Amino acid sequence: MIRAENIRKSFGETEVLKGITHTFESGKCNLIIGRSGAGKTVMLKILVGLFQPTSGNVWYNDTNVSSLTKKELRQIRMQVGMLFQGSALFDSMTVEENIRFPLDMFTSKTLKEKKNRVNEVLERVQLEGVNKKYPSETSGGMQKRIGIARSIVMEPKYLFCDEPNSGLDPKTALLIDELIADITYENNITTVINTHDMNSVMGIGDNIALLHLGKLVWTGNKKEVMESDDELLQAFIFASPFLQRLRDAAIAK
Repeated sequence: MIRAENIRKSFGETEVLKGITHTFESGKCNLIIGRSGAGKTVMLKILVGLFQPTSGNVWYNDTNVSSLTKKELRQIRMQVGMLFQGSALFDSMTVEENIRFPLDMFTSKTLKEKKNRVNEVLERVQLEGVNKKYPSETSGGMQKRIGIARSIVMEPKYLFCDEPNSGLDPKTALLIDELIADITYENNITTVINTHDMNSVMGIGDNIALLHLGKLVWTGNKKEVMESDDELLQAFIFASPFLQRLRDAAIAK
């Protein structure tokens, strides 16, 4: 579980986050949604620890990470996996070397143990046998799965995904959503996903937080999205005529 407690963040005189309090639950896909400029990326970076809040606290279970020393924070970060928007793979490294990178950085495992773990996560993302390929030799969807494999190689308790479906076709995006959700449920991970993909919202939105102009304006799940009369939520979610018709059909039932 991650708890954001009255988080505020300013850059100069511009306040980007305005007192956000929200719980991101374990074993669930927790989505942060909102229009461009709503504060989603800043919020995610604060949760990960890349930004410090101007005020407020972030709790990982019973630990207030906002007050930790660098050494203590390093221990927490060993429990964190991160899937970046562009996958952020090292072009000069093979797939195996990319996935092994966190193990090389943070563990004293033998090379054999590391390779065994790499093979385990590659199997989990259905990419067995691509160890010696380079990222440039793989498709965009494969690179996302390689990124997922790297993000879970340390068996994290917390997983952060920044726009995981960016640049993917709808079918591949669906597969990535299902993979992230399955890994979350199987391992009881606290997964936080920053997204504007409405298919993700309606498919894996267990716990959804809508940000608008730096404020938390609505929370709920994918079922409650369809039933809510919140004007800001409707304006964001149902901008598409197709989704509006889908909602109307659900209400009619």
